Amino acid sequence: MDYKKLASDIVLKVGGTENIASVTNCMTRLRFKLKDLKKADIEGLKNLKGVQGVVTKNGQFQVVIGTEVGSVCQEVKNLGDFKDTASIQDDGAKKGIIAMFFGTLTDIFQPVIPALAGSGMIKALLALMVATKLVNSQSQTYQIFNAFGDALFYFLPFILGFSAAKRFKCSPYLAAVLAGVLIHPSFTGLNTGDVVRLFGFIPVTMISYSGSVVPILLIVWVQSMIEPWANRISPKAVKIFLAPLITVILTGIIAIVLAGPLGNLVGQVLAIGFNWLNDYAGWVIPVLMGTFCPFFVMTGMHYCFAPIQTIQYATLGYGTILGPGMLASNIAQGTSSLMVGFRTKNKELKQLAVSSGATALMGITEPALYGVNLKYKRPLYAAMIGGGVSGLYAGLTGIHTYSSTTAGLLALPVYIGGDGFRNVINAAITIVISIVVTAVAAWFLGFRDPVEEPSKETIAKPETSTTQESTKKEVISISSPLNGKACPLSEVKDDVFSKEIVGKGAAIIPSEGKVYAPEDATVISLFDTFHAIGLQTKNGVEILIHIGMDTVELNGKYFTAHITQGEQVKKGQLLIEMDLDAIRQAGYDITTPVIISNTADYLDILPVKNGDIRSQESFIHIIK
Repeated sequence: MDYKKLASDIVLKVGGTENIASVTNCMTRLRFKLKDLKKADIEGLKNLKGVQGVVTKNGQFQVVIGTEVGSVCQEVKNLGDFKDTASIQDDGAKKGIIAMFFGTLTDIFQPVIPALAGSGMIKALLALMVATKLVNSQSQTYQIFNAFGDALFYFLPFILGFSAAKRFKCSPYLAAVLAGVLIHPSFTGLNTGDVVRLFGFIPVTMISYSGSVVPILLIVWVQSMIEPWANRISPKAVKIFLAPLITVILTGIIAIVLAGPLGNLVGQVLAIGFNWLNDYAGWVIPVLMGTFCPFFVMTGMHYCFAPIQTIQYATLGYGTILGPGMLASNIAQGTSSLMVGFRTKNKELKQLAVSSGATALMGITEPALYGVNLKYKRPLYAAMIGGGVSGLYAGLTGIHTYSSTTAGLLALPVYIGGDGFRNVINAAITIVISIVVTAVAAWFLGFRDPVEEPSKETIAKPETSTTQESTKKEVISISSPLNGKACPLSEVKDDVFSKEIVGKGAAIIPSEGKVYAPEDATVISLFDTFHAIGLQTKNGVEILIHIGMDTVELNGKYFTAHITQGEQVKKGQLLIEMDLDAIRQAGYDITTPVIISNTADYLDILPVKNGDIRSQESFIHIIK
């Protein structure tokens, strides 16, 4: 996958860099907050190779990529100075209370999910090593690995406090200080059974906050109201220490007297609810999760269960909310996608279905869900049937996880615990049921296999068979945007252009630092660094003019733009000026590729000439 090309295309389709307020990523999705959702080309995004789907939820514009999303996100961030999504507060006036609540939980827990999953797998690996007698639970090796896996859970108030502070737009470092108060030995040492009073008369309820979830969220919310007030009333000369002093003392007192105990009470009430469900309706949650998990994933609601699951680990020592049902569902999603891959005759779909199906079996389902199952619908129905049936078995046998991680084949060790191997054996049986039931359902339900499109050569061949037919081809001429020396793309010292990864075209070594409009067109993209410009002509040709190699690193230095994005330009109009000598002296190649971005829409792209060329002279012919 060409991360730079995909990132550039995505930024263009979401409305350009100026339409992006913030961007981050989770395990499979780019999560944008756009200034104007109407500017996003959703259908265009869905048609990009490498994009599995598009979801809009809780104010976020989500582009589903798959497991390589981290690399794509980094390239997106390289294109502009974007903020982290978690630090942007939603406009609550346009949302309901429920949407705001779940959106807030999602923003807080989303950055923590990878750390939770990694720590959970370390604990699962340690449990496996103990079960197979590779490590003795009394050994120093066990203690060290236990620290690796348990550190996040023990210091969870620090992690969640930091993330919550970014969401509530207050200091994450002061939030970490407040979290430290809750588990500091001087404070926890007071928990001896005696009554603890602040100032001799304010009662303090002593609670073990290590590994807790709700208390620190309430505490940081309180901090977000006190901190701005402290900043406002503190004189500038002493604000650097007075505002934090006021914030920590006032918030700290409210934390240990009110917010902390209240949060702990919420956790206890939830624990009672968990116990009731486990005792009287333990099969309900796994069945619902196994059946409807795809819809939770589509809406991003699965992240909202993370805090509840974490509270369950903290109060009960095991989890039943996410693990069993998601294991059933994820395996079903992967199996259904693989069935499509095995049965389809479309080569591109086969490759996508098999690769995304294998990924789903490991616990990452978005590529299979958006790229295959949801797109063809019947495979999704098969996955829901398999997930529901296997979820029922998981619920009836009472399986649960002992640490948090992504639900898939590699997650089996998190089911090791309790009495022997009964729990993990039932988890393995759940996987088998999910595979078998889903495969049978997928076989009988089938799907509509897309007809593979003929290659470009196949289309072109009959048209060139006779002179009469060849005259039916339409030729579109594109003029040169520069004065200079024309050369083929193969001579460009960048594989992205020389191997025609971003499209066919030609290149120019400019002799003058001016770029002109090659045709009447609309400016559809203009990078903030002015090193590249995208145009769309009236007949639909998309032209990318990329000035020099790696000149994005100049951050706009030596470039001057005379147009703005969205502007209508006339053929020959001056678009951009650049100081060629300064760019060369800075060590950059000034060779400028001129690419037809939508090459796939045409039969062929043919450079007209090599050597000296003038702007407005015919440069590229497009065979339509």
